[in-house]
Amino acid sequence: MLRLGSGDEGIGLGVLALFTSIGTLLCCALPILLVSLGFGSVVAAVTLQLPILVTLADYKVAMFVVSGLLLMLSAWFLWRGTRCPADPAMAARCQRTNRWGRRIFWLASSFWLVGLTASYLLLPLRQWLAP
Repeated sequence: MLRLGSGDEGIGLGVLALFTSIGTLLCCALPILLVSLGFGSVVAAVTLQLPILVTLADYKVAMFVVSGLLLMLSAWFLWRGTRCPADPAMAARCQRTNRWGRRIFWLASSFWLVGLTASYLLLPLRQWLAP
């Protein structure tokens, strides 16, 4: 259970942001990449087997907004300047938790940026660069 003030908010929100960022990657970036590589039939087969991907794509704006807000919230919890306890064992656990929280945050942020780029930036960039 996530309790505010326990010091584990950053890693808990980081994991939540990671799952929402993976959702943006699955709904938007992966199908675009597969179709770009010529694997449209794979996208059709996966969509047939997992119809939730169509639902995710229908709500992609809300998904990007919610996952972006979760990323900002987890960043705030990770870098707000919490201090680790003086006890060496607790301090080691606190530092390890903070380190893993930051790793999860950066992984989720990279997934979110890849999904954002594939969903909203590639087509306008291609149209701008095309003669």
